[in-house]
Amino acid sequence: MDSARSDSFMALKILVAGGFGVGKTTLVGSVSEIRPLSTEERLTEAGRPVDRLDGVQHKTTTTVAMDFGRITIHDDLALYLFGTPGQDRFWFLWDELAQGALGAVVLADTRRLADSFAAIDYFEHRSIPFVVAVNCFDGARAHRADEVARALDLDPGTPVVLCDARDRASCKEVLIRLVEHAASSYEARLSANASSV
Repeated sequence: MDSARSDSFMALKILVAGGFGVGKTTLVGSVSEIRPLSTEERLTEAGRPVDRLDGVQHKTTTTVAMDFGRITIHDDLALYLFGTPGQDRFWFLWDELAQGALGAVVLADTRRLADSFAAIDYFEHRSIPFVVAVNCFDGARAHRADEVARALDLDPGTPVVLCDARDRASCKEVLIRLVEHAASSYEARLSANASSV
């Protein structure tokens, strides 16, 4: 890479968050152009009392630190994707992962929508722009984006996108929507600051 290109190169950090077993590792893996770094470990008997497997009884592994992937938009812009662990006992990692993030994707499963509340609260309280991406699993009842927004009691303007975490094109649409939302949130904050001076 020449020095002119390296001076203008920008990497944007995006978090992929949500409840346990919602598809975060799958989303990062399906959209990443590199082989994603994954910290998946097998679920054990010792974790059974603290790991809620309601609705995901078939799950045999869990993310214990993070997932990492990358997608290059063009020569001078890349998105770095950090998938957060979904279990409460690993939430101490979220503050480190969230530092410097442009925004977040909160992946949701309508069969276990309440599992999304903690992630939504986390980003709302820290004023980190986010979109809710509803992972449309096979056999799950379909819901419209506006129905999901109402059920989650989202602030007006928070985008809700229907997606398939296994499909690269679908995941790219989610990321595009997040970048657009983060840009408009940033512009709105600049405007508000300018008018208060």
